[in-house]
Amino acid sequence: MTGAVPVIQLEYRDQGKLMKPQGTIHQERIMFDSIESLEQSLLHEKYIPDRSLATVLYLAWNLKKPLFLEGDPGVGKTETAAVMARVLGTNLIRLQCYEGLDANHALYEWNYPRQILAIKLGEECGTDRELLGRTIFTEDFLIKRPLLEAILSAREREPVLLIDEIDRSDEEFEALLLEVLSDFQVSIPEIGTLKALRKPLVILTSNRTRDIHDALKRRCLYHWIDYPSPEKEREIIAARIPLVPDRLALQVALFMQRLRKEDFVKKPGVAESLDWASALLALDRYSLDEKTVQETLGCILKYREDMLHFSELWRQNDFRDCMLSEVLSRMC
Repeated sequence: MTGAVPVIQLEYRDQGKLMKPQGTIHQERIMFDSIESLEQSLLHEKYIPDRSLATVLYLAWNLKKPLFLEGDPGVGKTETAAVMARVLGTNLIRLQCYEGLDANHALYEWNYPRQILAIKLGEECGTDRELLGRTIFTEDFLIKRPLLEAILSAREREPVLLIDEIDRSDEEFEALLLEVLSDFQVSIPEIGTLKALRKPLVILTSNRTRDIHDALKRRCLYHWIDYPSPEKEREIIAARIPLVPDRLALQVALFMQRLRKEDFVKKPGVAESLDWASALLALDRYSLDEKTVQETLGCILKYREDMLHFSELWRQNDFRDCMLSEVLSRMC
């Protein structure tokens, strides 16, 4: 590809709400001729993938198969979908899962207030009742939820459909999702069958709080996203927060690696590393020491039980000295 690629700003849909994406989106459809080309595109968006993740993303895009991403919270599963949308130059449609999620909130529902208003206006204007009945059951009166939005969007351009934290939903929703992903079409009794002309890139994420049914997993490619190595985490911090000195980025990465070995309710992920590095930069702290760690602990631990557990450990000279000395010794 030669010459400058024009860029545009697009909107993301999240449960019917519009969100501005971070960064710019390429206007033309991207075709990847190799895993390396996809890796370069991800790096351009300041996303540093493992080779195995880049490979499974490449396969998901080319084979048009859903991708199931599992991993601990904060390792970058959701961000993977957002970055792929930017790389591919398309919309990100996000379905946030929760307990009790049903078809009305995942697929579609009728806009009843608008239908009632149309009926009243039609009656005042003397519109034929049969014609009015057909009119109010058209796509114009549908409230398109994320799954239907992805199907209709795919008529023009393949979006990225993010089904986030599917482990928080019920098994009934898994059955609904299995049906939609099989043919990527939706049957609406009043309208008929709406089918996507091109399949979107579907990415499902799970924090593994419960097992997902094998029938759904069999239809997906699978990848586990683990915590990064200290060197890779340093690269992530440097890419996302360029003003952070390289030495501080490595100190944060090493400290977090050691901290994740402890038994916390919620181990800090990469997201917490980025928050901590930004906080240290805002406080003009360019090296980790005992005082700095204690004052900024709320950036990396988000449960009271974890704060108390860390305080108990930190009061132990051996633990405190080991944490700081290990970071400094690895820096030498």
